[in-house]
Amino acid sequence: MTEPISMTITTDDGRRHTLREAVPEDEPGVLALFEDGAAYVEAATGLPSGPADLQSLYYSLPPGADWRDKLILVVTEDAGRVVGIIDAVRNHPVPGACAVGLFLLHPSLWGTGTGRAVATALLDRAAASGTTLVTATVPVGWSRGRRFLASLSFRFTDPAPGGPATANRSTGPREPAVERAELVPARKG
Repeated sequence: MTEPISMTITTDDGRRHTLREAVPEDEPGVLALFEDGAAYVEAATGLPSGPADLQSLYYSLPPGADWRDKLILVVTEDAGRVVGIIDAVRNHPVPGACAVGLFLLHPSLWGTGTGRAVATALLDRAAASGTTLVTATVPVGWSRGRRFLASLSFRFTDPAPGGPATANRSTGPREPAVERAELVPARKG
């Protein structure tokens, strides 16, 4: 069994955030985050955010993944407000890998270094736990996300195949293709 994730992250400007596994009480904060992050949600799905987006996040798995490897994390401010959400699946696409499906911070944090601090903490933990590969996707045309992954040294690979189904859910008619990116985490020490 994997130890639960809970850590405090301090950004370069001294702001503190908590990264932890999501609990049911986080639902209103995550729904507000999706609403505030409408630009990303629409870039990723082609539609405005709705209540079903949260439910979909919990049930969507890539082909071949085991639901026990699903991990949903939230980033909170000191006051407890949800300001980020991360969806990942351990041991996918291969044993020892980790697939990140969603990494969304509140738009007020975009460009502040918070995303880099959170991602670096998670990548360090992944490397320390023996993760051999981290994969991520970014909607085609979402340049902010592409720049973010590139800044973390992810390498872009072929676009993911399109089709009527993504994972175990149907894709929307306006949902764009995504670009795939990979990173081999660097072990420290």
